[in-house]
Amino acid sequence: MGFTVGDVIAERTVHLTRESLVRYAGASGDFNPIHYRDDVAASVGLPGVLAHGMLTMGVASSVVVAALDPATRILDYGVRFTKPVVVDPVDGADIHVVATVGVVDEDTARIDLKVTFDDATVLVKAQLRIAVR
Repeated sequence: MGFTVGDVIAERTVHLTRESLVRYAGASGDFNPIHYRDDVAASVGLPGVLAHGMLTMGVASSVVVAALDPATRILDYGVRFTKPVVVDPVDGADIHVVATVGVVDEDTARIDLKVTFDDATVLVKAQLRIAVR
């Protein structure tokens, strides 16, 4: 797969539900009640039950990984968390991910991720670096 700066290589909206949070808690071992109990989230001043940060990060990278050749090597991945993803008990939450080629050199490409929830950016400096040779 050739990479050109500015190309969008993947875009997807991923729907999370409270069940998604419970499943992730079981897989990750992160059973902090702010991820499943409205009363606990409210008691610590949160706007509602939050998706796990690492779940949001994983969802974002999965959009890119699904678009790449399976043999592609991911060299590094990093993000900064800026806003929480509040998962409504009825409607859930939609995370929108757009993956754009940011930099290409002889051996690597940097994929920049724009990750939003309710039109707010939830991850910044979300960048995946992959081997291109």
